[in-house]
Amino acid sequence: MTKEETVDKALVLVNRSEIAMLGSIDDNGYSNIRAMIKMENEGLKKIWFSTNTSSEKIPQLKVNPKACVYFIDLDKWMGLMLIGTMGILQDSESRQRCWREGFEKYYPQGVDDPDYSVLRFTAQWGKYYHSLTHVTFEL
Repeated sequence: MTKEETVDKALVLVNRSEIAMLGSIDDNGYSNIRAMIKMENEGLKKIWFSTNTSSEKIPQLKVNPKACVYFIDLDKWMGLMLIGTMGILQDSESRQRCWREGFEKYYPQGVDDPDYSVLRFTAQWGKYYHSLTHVTFEL
């Protein structure tokens, strides 16, 4: 499979996925994995999530912004691991971009709630898995 074919198939997976697994590193050097709702993506290169500023992942990502995002389709034996860095955004434009109806339940002060943050993942490379094959590619 060519790089272009791989990226195309990986992008289909990301576009149809609502949930991604996010990996960060804690203070003791251990990986922490959690499920995150994917808010938006620009191709495979940039993926946005929203989270609580008070969550454990925020200080982890401030100390070490290296992160991993994983998408999976169990029915098709397909997966995509993306490696890159995570930015923590609290500017008005980023908050508005990822704000969704119903978020008031979690952020009672609205889009400007200090406990509302946006995460922007920037991928550097990926590994696409399908059945028993895998292809590594740079972005």
